Amino acid sequence: MRRIHRHGIHSLRAKLTAANVGLLALGIVVATAVSLMGMRHYLLDQVDAELTKMRDSLGSSRLTLRQIDSLSVLSVVSDRLMPQNTDPQSTDSRPTPDSIFTAVDGRGTALTIFDVRPTDAQRGLADAVPDPLALSADADPHDVTVHGDTYRATATRLTDGTYILLATSTEGLHKGIAKALKLDLAVGTLLLALLACLTLFSVRRRMRPLEDMVETSSAIAEGDLTRRVPSSHHPTQEVEQLRLALNSMLHQVETAYRTREHSAAQLRRFVADASHELRTPLSAIRGYLQLYDQGMLVEPEDRRRAWDRMNGEVDRMGRLVDELLTLARLDQRPELRLRGVDVSRLVRDSAQDLRAQQPDRPVTVAADGAVLVRADESGLRQVLGNLVANVRTHTSAEVPVRLGVERVDGVVRLSVEDEGPGLGPEDAARVFDRFFRAGGGAGSGLGLAIVQGVVQAHGGEVSVRTAPGEGLAVTVTLPTRPKACV
Repeated sequence: MRRIHRHGIHSLRAKLTAANVGLLALGIVVATAVSLMGMRHYLLDQVDAELTKMRDSLGSSRLTLRQIDSLSVLSVVSDRLMPQNTDPQSTDSRPTPDSIFTAVDGRGTALTIFDVRPTDAQRGLADAVPDPLALSADADPHDVTVHGDTYRATATRLTDGTYILLATSTEGLHKGIAKALKLDLAVGTLLLALLACLTLFSVRRRMRPLEDMVETSSAIAEGDLTRRVPSSHHPTQEVEQLRLALNSMLHQVETAYRTREHSAAQLRRFVADASHELRTPLSAIRGYLQLYDQGMLVEPEDRRRAWDRMNGEVDRMGRLVDELLTLARLDQRPELRLRGVDVSRLVRDSAQDLRAQQPDRPVTVAADGAVLVRADESGLRQVLGNLVANVRTHTSAEVPVRLGVERVDGVVRLSVEDEGPGLGPEDAARVFDRFFRAGGGAGSGLGLAIVQGVVQAHGGEVSVRTAPGEGLAVTVTLPTRPKACV
């Protein structure tokens, strides 16, 4: 069942979205400011160019105000810059026209031209320019305010000392810029909202593998060690690398946990089996001691039998402890004393020992010549001794035995085969388990476990081939030059 995750303002998704929206907002603000400033600069340049052209035309004519008035040389200018209706009352109805033309004296007082008294706009322009001389001396028009509206104004000085003031309204320009600003803000807000939605969707899609990792980790913490992070349909390189690394780590964790559990179970079983094996001889010794303590062993023959039985049980415990110590050393990966060993000679020696112990047993040896391996001689002797002892313990004295050794494909194969009753599949699967005895037979059940430990310490393998009624064949495979011990 999928776990629901809550995402707050401090989540990575929210931070990425905020970062993207913030960057876009900054970009929109900068782009809008630059574009509006550029548009304002361009439009003002056009207004200033027209005012400068008119100013230069009047300044280069070298006329006086009277000459201009008498010759009506400004008729064209008046048509463009002054209202068509020259009636003062009609003119006063529009105090702030788009363009204003007026003449002022040196003190800045508006003068009458074309026999028309100055309008409110003309007087307002004259009042807005307190120093006509400074304005005419400046090459660039200035910003002035007439009745609350902004104008770009310039001035030129006529030959008689009169000043002509020219002004063009910039209210339309500012209104246009304001409208463009509102439009940019509206479009920018829409883009920000769209980007926020797209970023949330994209980040949610890209963050899905991380959510899967959280779910997998939570499932593993709850005990499901088999869970792994699934692959997404469109993975990014970094997330896919993280997924593979996490899955590899989880596999290692699961393997280590399983190994630990298996080792712990083996240790518990080993301790229980060892305790059971030691309890039997200790119980026998305790029983004989109690008989002796209670004076029940009166006859010398009974005391001798009890003494022999206790010595036998002590020897049994001694062998068991020695085998346990051997297994403990093998579990610790001891350093082997490697040197050249003739395995054929060891096989022949083991066959001789078996013949000496059981003269009636048919023993066949296939170990001609010398088969050398680099190994620990005492360990190999123990392997052969345990295999032969296993045959001697679990088969009758008349059962034939075959010991052989050969070199095949760069490895040495050592085999001990008997024609005894053999083992079933379940027993064959546990034949190398510690304290396992097929059918509850004699022995400690550690012989083949020691064989496997010694062979693995040499970097080799040991296997069995058996079936009910077909005997038991144990094959040991050894490399001629084992790797360094671990």
